[in-house]
Amino acid sequence: MTESNEALSAAARWDLHCHTRFSDGTYTPTELVKQAKELGLQGVAITDHDTYAGWDEVAHAAKQYDFPVIRGSEITAYDMHTSVHMLAYLYDPENEVMIDLFASTRQARLKRTQQMVEAIAKDYPITWDSVLAQVGEGEKTTVGRPHIADALVQAGVYGNRSQAFDGICSSSSQYYLPTPSPSTHEVIRCVHAAGGVVVVAHAGAIARNAELLSDAQIETLIAEGLDGLEIWHRDNDQAQRQRLSRIARDHHLIMTGGSDWHGKGKPNLLGENTAPGIVAAAIAERGILPLL
Repeated sequence: MTESNEALSAAARWDLHCHTRFSDGTYTPTELVKQAKELGLQGVAITDHDTYAGWDEVAHAAKQYDFPVIRGSEITAYDMHTSVHMLAYLYDPENEVMIDLFASTRQARLKRTQQMVEAIAKDYPITWDSVLAQVGEGEKTTVGRPHIADALVQAGVYGNRSQAFDGICSSSSQYYLPTPSPSTHEVIRCVHAAGGVVVVAHAGAIARNAELLSDAQIETLIAEGLDGLEIWHRDNDQAQRQRLSRIARDHHLIMTGGSDWHGKGKPNLLGENTAPGIVAAAIAERGILPLL
């Protein structure tokens, strides 16, 4: 697709954090693109967890709807005692470093999910098969807690996924197991080795972490090559947005925004938080892949 000046302008609105059925979203990549265009957005990024399996479909959709798309993934990592989500954009999916990274993280996620289901099934009417029934794209889907939540909804334990995440699927639940993850330092190394761009997602999300990344931790990541921080996200309150914006400005980082859309899987609305097109242009300038 030819990149238009309009789509990459300061006034353009890009949602740079979206999930599909290839992880824990409820819509296909094609439906993501279609809905984004209907909403009047100028572009989106697909960022499914620990996978690029939806990239082929989203490329077809970008061409079909003549709509710009950034290809990306969301990678769960850790930094000391903090769980950190990192958005990796426009990297080479055929790079062996990324192939190996995702192979290990997806296998670890699957094993962890199976262990959680085994424990939950002792007390609630779900099975591993009922969880797999919630998976949208078979073996291509990154399986995790949202699929457990959907199985609990299907069994009538909860009314929706959000209620399940407030209960049995919460990180404070007796059934919770942490996601086995690479370090933030390893993620930066791997994504850069594959020619990609790395942004820390919702680093000010107090509800997600009892202990947020400190300024010093973020500055260490910057020294290692971190490209940006996600500022505009519903889980970053105003004080955190100001803190993260200050760090980003001081170190000339890319400042991104996104809805963290999961379709019907979360209350987050597509396009509720966005970044200007010049941010998409900055990501495209650094990444090894072009915009679609």
